[in-house]
Amino acid sequence: MYLTNDKKREIFAEHGNGAEDTGSAEGQIALFTYRIAHLTEHLKKNRKDFNTERSLVALVGKRRKLLNYLYKNDIQRYRAIIEKLGLRK
Repeated sequence: MYLTNDKKREIFAEHGNGAEDTGSAEGQIALFTYRIAHLTEHLKKNRKDFNTERSLVALVGKRRKLLNYLYKNDIQRYRAIIEKLGLRK
């Protein structure tokens, strides 16, 4: 499996407030970004996998909602996570 518990802890430790803080918006955005990158690579090889494509669109929507939440409530955290993950807006 591409996403193990150790990898999740590493992502949350790097982008969140600690390895056990799975609820922070930054940690969730980082996790979604990792999953989106993995699904994008999968879809490059398997063009007709429409179920995965649908899942990818749902993940992008979830990430967008979290980014909008951060934008409205704490613009500094929003700018930091955008820069750290290399996302554009």
